[in-house]
Amino acid sequence: MATRIEQDSLGPKEIPVDVYYGLQTVRALENFPISRLRLHPKMVETTVAVKKAAALVNTDLGLLKPEISRVIVAAADEVLAGKLRDQFVVDVYQMGAGTSFNMNVNEVLANRAIELLGGKKGDYTMVHPNDHVNMAQSTNDVFPTAMRMAARLLLEELLPVLKDLKIALAGKAKEFDDILKSGRTHLQDAVPIRLGQEFAAYAVTIGKCQERIAAAARSLEELGIGGSAVGTGLNTHPQYRTRLLEYLRAWTRIEWGAAPDMREAMQSNLPVAEVSSALRLLALELTRICNDLRLLTSGPTTGFAEIVLPAAQPGSSIMPGKVNPSVAEMVNMVCFQVIGNDLTVSMAVQAGQLELNVMMPVMAYNLHQSIEILKNALRALVDRCVVGIVAEANRCRRYAESSMALATALNTYIGYARAAEVVKRAGREQKRIIDVVREEKLLTEAQIAQILTPVKLTEPGLPGKPDQSP
Repeated sequence: MATRIEQDSLGPKEIPVDVYYGLQTVRALENFPISRLRLHPKMVETTVAVKKAAALVNTDLGLLKPEISRVIVAAADEVLAGKLRDQFVVDVYQMGAGTSFNMNVNEVLANRAIELLGGKKGDYTMVHPNDHVNMAQSTNDVFPTAMRMAARLLLEELLPVLKDLKIALAGKAKEFDDILKSGRTHLQDAVPIRLGQEFAAYAVTIGKCQERIAAAARSLEELGIGGSAVGTGLNTHPQYRTRLLEYLRAWTRIEWGAAPDMREAMQSNLPVAEVSSALRLLALELTRICNDLRLLTSGPTTGFAEIVLPAAQPGSSIMPGKVNPSVAEMVNMVCFQVIGNDLTVSMAVQAGQLELNVMMPVMAYNLHQSIEILKNALRALVDRCVVGIVAEANRCRRYAESSMALATALNTYIGYARAAEVVKRAGREQKRIIDVVREEKLLTEAQIAQILTPVKLTEPGLPGKPDQSP
């Protein structure tokens, strides 16, 4: 393999001649061959965007030569267009704070800029990774800025899918609103409910999760760029951070704001924890909803079988014709991963010391992965599951009309104890509640029609009593 020689404060080292990264990246590859996992591509893009903005601002302020700025910006634009992505090779588990990743980006941009000037990779007298690409920056303000930006931009992709899920569930709520079924508590029969009411509740839950995540996303818009090493802004022009944010706002159409205290923005990763926590809450609720869907479709001959989920693929390698709730199962697994990711993020967020949290790479990886897999899983849940759900209306009604819990409506007429005796007899003799009531002449036919009509038991009020609305 052809090589070139690069040297840093630790000495010289051979670098493959064709790669765009440099010596610090090679050292990271040697030191941290841990997982083969890489940071999210959006993290590459936001870091490169910060470098591009920094080059433009430093030139605007007379600190960086225009000819050097021009090629750095050109190299950055190539990466943002999708080129050179195979050159960002540092493992997620790397030296603290993301220094290896930051230098990987600096070196790739510097070496591509050198080529654009007609030079050879590694000739840092032309464009230097630290002096030029990293001018007025530190890993300590670049990495947390890029991490927040990446998460915020990924949430721009997740939130519309969440909205679609809410709309799909609300659509099913309307479609199923006249389908009566038995409610269940403790996995035992309960008073009637309409299938549409169950789906309406799911839609409300997803709407609340959407609002929480949107609120948390706004906390990510506060950036500590310009803080340099410890949040004091050493080696930066007084106008640097405000001008840099103007470029970022124009490119992303997001109102990034300067952190009121750059030290706090470097020490604390509270916004990251807030977003991760909101994603965990969504995962908890999604798990519950998907488990409900799996229960409701269980069977089809020995389970609830009150709904039918779209058949995604054959469900067994040995049982012919078996179809499983595959998409809901997949979403459950994604949710478990998100919940685990949140624990990692939480431990990393609390692990900062003094002026810096060095655990940011693993924080970024887990947060960005959670957003990505939730987005993809929810799209599949909407398109391949929820919109195609069909109700088994006859089975639902049969369960509702045979439920022992109908006796609850008798409480205000014959009392709880007497109603319990009715339930016991009905169960013992395998009869419907309404039949026992008739046989024991507990109610007239007119009262039965008013009190024990199941659909009337799915709204607030006292069964059989006059309208109690004010």
